Amino acid sequence: MLYWAAVFFIVALFAGYLGFIGIASAATGIAKILFFLFLVLFVVSLVSGVRVRTPVE
Repeated sequence: MLYWAAVFFIVALFAGYLGFIGIASAATGIAKILFFLFLVLFVVSLVSGVRVRTPVE
């Protein structure tokens, strides 16, 4: 997912450089959504991993 966020970011940079403002804006929005979704899933996996591990006696 982080890979796709980076891909859309690169597409947005390239489209912005060429002057395609609409495409650059759309690609930037998609990249932001994917990046924040990645962050949320990462934090959820960290929290669930901490709660699952219990010390073995």
